[in-house]
Amino acid sequence: MKNRIFFSFIVFCLLFAVVVSKAFYIQVVNKARLLAYAKSQFIREVKEYPNRGNILDRNGNPLAINIHVYNLFTIPKKKDAEFYARLKLLSKIVPELTFQKLKAQVQNRSKYTWLARKVILTEKQVQKVKNLKGIFVESHSERVYPNRDLLAQTLGFVGVDNTGLAGIERSMNSVLKGKPQIVKYIRDAKGRPIKYETKASKLVAEDIHLSIDKDIQGALENYLKETVTHHKAFRGGVGVMDAETGEIIAMANYPTFDPNKPSDSPQENRKLAFVTDPFEPGSILKTVTIASALENKVATPKTKFFCEYGRIRVQNHWISEAESHEKFEWLTVSDILKFSSNVGTTKIAFSLKYPKLRESLDKFKFAQKTGVELAGESKGILSYKATDRVKPLTLSNISFGQGIATTGIQMLRAYAAIANGGYLVKPTFLKNEESQLKPENRIISQKTAEEVTKMLVTVVNDGTGGSAKIPHYEVAGKTGTAQRVSPKGGYEGYIASFAGFPVNVNKKFVVLAYVDHPTDNGYYGGAVAAPLFKMVTQYILYKKKDFSQFAKYDEKSNKTNLDEVHSQQAAVAKTFAAGLVPNFLGLDKASALKLAEERNIPVLTNGFGVVTKQSIAPGTQVSAEGSLRLQFEAPSYVE
Repeated sequence: MKNRIFFSFIVFCLLFAVVVSKAFYIQVVNKARLLAYAKSQFIREVKEYPNRGNILDRNGNPLAINIHVYNLFTIPKKKDAEFYARLKLLSKIVPELTFQKLKAQVQNRSKYTWLARKVILTEKQVQKVKNLKGIFVESHSERVYPNRDLLAQTLGFVGVDNTGLAGIERSMNSVLKGKPQIVKYIRDAKGRPIKYETKASKLVAEDIHLSIDKDIQGALENYLKETVTHHKAFRGGVGVMDAETGEIIAMANYPTFDPNKPSDSPQENRKLAFVTDPFEPGSILKTVTIASALENKVATPKTKFFCEYGRIRVQNHWISEAESHEKFEWLTVSDILKFSSNVGTTKIAFSLKYPKLRESLDKFKFAQKTGVELAGESKGILSYKATDRVKPLTLSNISFGQGIATTGIQMLRAYAAIANGGYLVKPTFLKNEESQLKPENRIISQKTAEEVTKMLVTVVNDGTGGSAKIPHYEVAGKTGTAQRVSPKGGYEGYIASFAGFPVNVNKKFVVLAYVDHPTDNGYYGGAVAAPLFKMVTQYILYKKKDFSQFAKYDEKSNKTNLDEVHSQQAAVAKTFAAGLVPNFLGLDKASALKLAEERNIPVLTNGFGVVTKQSIAPGTQVSAEGSLRLQFEAPSYVE
């Protein structure tokens, strides 16, 4: 009995397994058939992104925008008379698509076929095309850079799918691009193509406001191009940064490219070398070496070092001054910086020792990325650790900027720390006006920063940086002329540089200019890069009121801000009696408006800089001529 029950149970299990297996087989087959059918009915899937976010400058001026373009396609399965009649209508709606061209495109096609891509249509044209049965319209946004090559290396560009491939477009692609909506084209039961859309994403693309000032950027690029061309250089770069917020106000390299047509330019021109390519900074690094000596109390600005008549032997190698005729004897630390003495800086470094110098280099974060919002940033090169036993020759070379490689943006940040009183700020391309002058960011004392600033002022006023002087302003800065590392090995040519900042301004900013491999009209930093620094800085001071602080019209400010000629002109203006028009020629805008206010003279102004023309002659009765028109222009000085 038990055997029969067991046998029956086994038979039941086998039959059940057969039934389940058959059902499962049928289900799998049906599912496969359904998938095959669905696949056969599928035509096309498209990800439609929202309009890519715009990129704007700090004042809302457009730097990267979108225009609407359209793709047209069809599925010409049935090419009857009605189909060709619709193609004729399409050619009339969009005249650039001739009927013959459309006919040729679909002649031997029965599947998905493009009729036109990236065509610009009006809303009226789009609506008419949508009414044509079997003709489909896809809306797309095309990235456009309205200012062409302006800020191109920072902005970058996008690919055919509107994805950022370089620059800000790449590093902030997720913010700019947003989330897509899925659009599918499938066939219905009668084989007709229909469009199916998923629910649109709520995560839309966002605009980005950069810290860049479009006007300053444009002027900077023009001056940079002129300089690189004049000196027949391989490349040049300039950067401007707010010393307190870290905002990059302008930055560029030349040669550059047009991001609307990136493939038309070599890859070398499409990168922002100011951020991506390190170079030996040369004498502009002496400022950091001397700041380290002051901070570590190894020396003061008045400490004297014997400079060996311009030549010192270090490990069977002669360290010489840039000019062989310079036979310096005893120089103060301030004079060593003013005359850019290699021997003097070497002597300071020997007193300082490498561990302390390296500690300062680490505080300034050399050999570390700044973290700016661009892919491809280099951290620079500094091979030796603080604990390494560095040879005297190596220490000497590093002290005056050889044997170490930094990027332009690293040096810009270093000089910002001098300008802002000792704080290391983080550079940023995004608008963020919050000050970074916080206790945790201090790397040198206020006293050290002020002492170094005073020394840098003497570099410009009495030393190697004379070409960087700007009338009415006190400028602190340092020249650099470094040997250039050749791609073939060894050294070839020079890199001329100048880093600095105006001292008496409302809003502190720093400027670094360099010219890579100048081959004509000089190669020293003072002759090549300092004039470029001056042009850029002078434009900012004369053009942008938020950065400038023109001399106030009083005796104290005249002594500190105005040159002698300006003071004399101001004195002449005061010689006319009340009720008579003074002599405004040579006055800056603040002084001129102050004087006009004192004399109750209505004034109309045009331009910027100093007064070059006045509509009413000096000494004329005020009431006789009405409003006074003053023409301002950037001054030209012979130095």
